[in-house]
Amino acid sequence: MSSIIQFEDIFVVDKLEPDGKKFDKVSRIEARSQNCDMFMQLDVNTEIYPLRVDDKFMMALAHTLNLDGTPDTGYYTPGRKSLADKFEYVMHGKLYKITDDASGGGLKAELYVSYGGLLMLLRGEVSHVSHFELDQRIFLLMRKF
Repeated sequence: MSSIIQFEDIFVVDKLEPDGKKFDKVSRIEARSQNCDMFMQLDVNTEIYPLRVDDKFMMALAHTLNLDGTPDTGYYTPGRKSLADKFEYVMHGKLYKITDDASGGGLKAELYVSYGGLLMLLRGEVSHVSHFELDQRIFLLMRKF
């Protein structure tokens, strides 16, 4: 992983709408990662990025889209190359909650991120997510295989 990307793995969609369909253009997926054994619940705008059960995708979390690692200004610069060019679906949000859970044997951590109301829960080994900080701005990037 580069210093720009703070987490990346390949995920497989296990469930679509585990709690039932709530919105027309948004679906909640449950997915499990192949390498880091992470569990993720993620709200996705399926009108522009449709997903189905058993779809496989690369998911990355980054603190900036700038390839040189400089902080993101929040402004789009036409013609400028960015990390987003390598992905199909990108969201920007804020990490609003971090929890630790020691039940069930090993120490697990949970990250909660809001992408403008679309939510993500990422759960797994503390070592994979220990470098994230509360109130951190995070880009989520996805690309299907």
